[in-house]
Amino acid sequence: MVLARLRPEDLDELYALQSHPAVMPMLWARPEPPTRHQVAEQLKAKIEHWERHGFGYWSARARATGEMVGRGGVQHTYVEKLHGIEVGWAITPARWGQGLATELARAAVEVAFGSLALRELVALALPENVASRRVMEKAGFAYERDIEHYGLRHVLYRLRR
Repeated sequence: MVLARLRPEDLDELYALQSHPAVMPMLWARPEPPTRHQVAEQLKAKIEHWERHGFGYWSARARATGEMVGRGGVQHTYVEKLHGIEVGWAITPARWGQGLATELARAAVEVAFGSLALRELVALALPENVASRRVMEKAGFAYERDIEHYGLRHVLYRLRR
């Protein structure tokens, strides 16, 4: 994969990813899919995060074709009175099972503990999202506890340098 800062031009592919029926329930705390406007607002916030903090989410593109196969990276998060740096990812369902989520999570950890010199990271998932929990564990994270996030039960994993 080729990782690059998210850009406004990524909106169409990001919307397709985030509104996909298999992906949406894992990323969106509402029963109806996000609108294009809502994804555009999220993208704007992720771009502003880069500008404010010097790091954030990337687009993940297939090296051979340039198609977006996912997005992810590190960003600030606030959950249950916890302020931390979260590692997150989403991969297009057509590319599930190819190790891309693990590759993306490990790249995020490498940057976070390398050039960003962070001391710890968190990752969140819905309890039933076994695939993401496996990715967290492969990237070195350990389960810490159950939490509530956006009104839904999540599992919190943590990784310390």
